[in-house]
Amino acid sequence: MTPTGTPPARRARDIGLDVRAPKTRCDDRHCPFHGRLPVRGQVLEGTVVSTAMQRTAVVERTLLHYVAKFERYEKRRRRYLAHAPPCLNVPVGHRVRIAETRPLSKLVSFCIVEDLGEAAHRVRGEEAVPAPGAPAPAEESP
Repeated sequence: MTPTGTPPARRARDIGLDVRAPKTRCDDRHCPFHGRLPVRGQVLEGTVVSTAMQRTAVVERTLLHYVAKFERYEKRRRRYLAHAPPCLNVPVGHRVRIAETRPLSKLVSFCIVEDLGEAAHRVRGEEAVPAPGAPAPAEESP
């Protein structure tokens, strides 16, 4: 206890990956930095396309697959459900790094461990968000 009577802030623990620890603290038991969730296995990068679920985000990766018959590439995508700790506060449209964990639910086996910033290309279906400090777009009145 500190002299003011508040408990000291817990430092973020080292999760074994070369990622920056979040500046804010959370009380989520499934947070790899502040909880007890170990990360192991694959580490992937993708774009957040939805955060409509509680503490869960949909992360999408796109890849190009070569089709020899037509000598062209086709675009494929894979969507992962990943746990989104509240200390990271990742919005839609940001590139993130996700790491594999033990299964947290039927479909969630990954956790977001780092926010890499805003994505260079917009993902289909996401709404436009003004940049910080930019004026908001004017709404049309009927």
